[in-house]
Amino acid sequence: MKPKEIQDLIDYISTTGLAEVKIKTEEFELSVKKYADSAAPASGPQPIAPAPAPVAAAPAAAAPTPSPVVSSNLVEIKSPMIGTFYLTANPESAPFVTEGGSISAGKTVCIIEAMKLFNEIESEISGKIVKILVANASPVEYDQPLFLVDPAG
Repeated sequence: MKPKEIQDLIDYISTTGLAEVKIKTEEFELSVKKYADSAAPASGPQPIAPAPAPVAAAPAAAAPTPSPVVSSNLVEIKSPMIGTFYLTANPESAPFVTEGGSISAGKTVCIIEAMKLFNEIESEISGKIVKILVANASPVEYDQPLFLVDPAG
């Protein structure tokens, strides 16, 4: 399966009443479990391994983290997938964005690595980066807020 197909499956499961789905073929095995916020496993999500090794993904809700009081005019840029968040293209490069910096629609704001694929994430809005919510090289969940943007900035 391609990463997009896996993400589509996870999205589908999150909108249905299904709690668990297992898919097994000659090439791979995939197990996706949906946890309630209060029943999320302490160990967090399981890694996704490439075929033919068994694949397990658990889109469990991240532990709630206290967020600063946010002005209602700020917009979140969210992760479109599960993976590892990077602010730079490589360790020697400057970050794509910095707090206080301006962005425009279509500008790359970060990279998310999923299954050895590096996906450039582009901003859908223009404005000023108020806060970077994720540390570089940290794992991120689908729909997790990555940046706070002031569209008026």
